[in-house]
Parts: sequence; structure tokens; C-alpha cells
Amino acid sequence: MGAKRLKMTEVADGAGLARSTVFGLYHDKVKKVDYAVLDKLCSFLNCQPGDLLVYVPEEKDSHKD
Repeated sequence: MGAKRLKMTEVADGAGLARSTVFGLYHDKVKKVDYAVLDKLCSFLNCQPGDLLVYVPEEKDSHKD
């Protein structure tokens, strides 16, 4: 979105997604992403899933046994 200078509303409307879905993804508030959502975003933005997603490993609790 940033590289293409698109607003969340433009992406939501163009991809056929709820604004709350795009908002949650943009602000990293979601725990999972549905394949259909990913498909719509990639199609609208003309990109690959790897352009949208970054793997960040969870921090391990050093106090656990």
C-alpha cells in the first residue's frame, strides 16, 4: 500500500474486502490470514504473497523449563 501510495479505503474497496480486514492487516492486529483475503490482496495489488508477508519468529520465554 505504501509503495503504491494507496489508502486503506482504496485497497478495501478495490480488493472487495471489509475495511476492518484491511485495517487489521495494516496495523498487525490479526493472528491469521485467510487464503481468500490473501488472494484478493495479491490480485488487486498485483503482487506475490511474499511481498505482503514477513516471517517473524516468536520470542521464546527464557524462564520456561
